[in-house]
Amino acid sequence: MHLPLQLKIKTLTLLSIFLLFSLGNGEADVQQKAPDFTLGDLSGNTVSLKDYRGQIVLLDFWATWCVPCRKSIPELVELRKKYRNKELVIFGLSIDDPQHYDNKYLLGFKKRLKINYRVLRADEKVIKDYLGIKPAGIPILFIIDRKGRIVDKVIGFVPGEAERSLKKLL
Repeated sequence: MHLPLQLKIKTLTLLSIFLLFSLGNGEADVQQKAPDFTLGDLSGNTVSLKDYRGQIVLLDFWATWCVPCRKSIPELVELRKKYRNKELVIFGLSIDDPQHYDNKYLLGFKKRLKINYRVLRADEKVIKDYLGIKPAGIPILFIIDRKGRIVDKVIGFVPGEAERSLKKLL
């Protein structure tokens, strides 16, 4: 009588674990339509992702205090230079707290690191839509194809990975 009960308990436990992990945390995933957003840039202009359909878009979620994020920026600057005529758009989505890091600070940071792409202020909704409730860490890159689908996601700074992914689309 104990064996069937133990078997039932193990089965229910495994099923519960499977369901728990299959639910995810609400983050954007590869091959889904990229969640649209409208955000402000550092000059106060608004940017809507939907306006860039037909182009390849790279979204870089980062922060000024993040060392791997800072290491990844020169590579993104070079990608922007190399592929600017190939319909590649790069947006840096800063998750810095605006109360501690205002636009003036971010503009200075952008100038010091010679960032040649637009920097946007990520709000809570776009962070939740793309990174989920419990982000895995930053930087996180999302590559979006011309049809507006997420085709790749790179977690952390992996030298050369963004370009490898982009070459499939360019």
